[in-house]
Amino acid sequence: MIAPELLRQARIETVAQSLREDIGDGDITAQLIPAGAVARGRVITRENARLAGRAWAEEVFRQVDPTVELEWLFDDGDDIQRNDVIFRMHGPARSLLTAERSALNWLQTLSGVATRCAGYAARVAHTNVRLLDTRKTLPGLRLAQKYAVTCGGCDNHRIGLWDAFLIKENHIAACGSIANAVSEAHRVAPGKPVEVETENLEELAQALEAGADIIMLDEFSLADMREAVALNGGKAKLEASGGINDQTLVPIAETGVDYISIGNLTKSVKAVDLSMRLI
Repeated sequence: MIAPELLRQARIETVAQSLREDIGDGDITAQLIPAGAVARGRVITRENARLAGRAWAEEVFRQVDPTVELEWLFDDGDDIQRNDVIFRMHGPARSLLTAERSALNWLQTLSGVATRCAGYAARVAHTNVRLLDTRKTLPGLRLAQKYAVTCGGCDNHRIGLWDAFLIKENHIAACGSIANAVSEAHRVAPGKPVEVETENLEELAQALEAGADIIMLDEFSLADMREAVALNGGKAKLEASGGINDQTLVPIAETGVDYISIGNLTKSVKAVDLSMRLI
């Protein structure tokens, strides 16, 4: 879980960057509007979606002009339907128009992540599996995307390279064995979760013997996944990874693994179609 303060700081910084790249040294088109003009507006959705990113949109308006007033009709995690009004706004017309694109970019992108996650989660709701994101995120937007994943009913894998071990083939080769790698992980950072990537049942047995907390089953067949669940007997958490698509998701979930990690939750997101109109 992302620490709230870490998420807040990341939100402030990334929103500021998004405004710098959009506004530069000033919104020259907004200057066509009289400085004292006040307007009202609303943001609507053009398609069904799961909402995420409200705090990012709010932060955009706060940084552009804190006098802008927002009235939200939905919250993050809510399902929105085509033509729903998501929120209304009131304030200086220049400020509303300057903030528009950045606010919508955040809301569209994060809602796109949440919407995809909600669809995946619904398909495996009859099982006990938990769907996890990965580090395959848009550069600079990791914490925002991982937050959106939770709005869609899925869960976060490790945030980065610092909060949990994921011992892969090259780490194992450099350490000499799975047992050596796991032992060294416990020495380097006691108490941090230790996950080992395995490619076959023999490596699974070695990871279990070494005391791994989580064992990744990389590109295992369905039959081998079922055997892995039986061999594991609840000693470690099992995570399926690789080859996850619309056809394989449900059969893999039904093998009894604890987790399925899916890079596609975040790496190729389709933005939700939203629109802002002044009224």
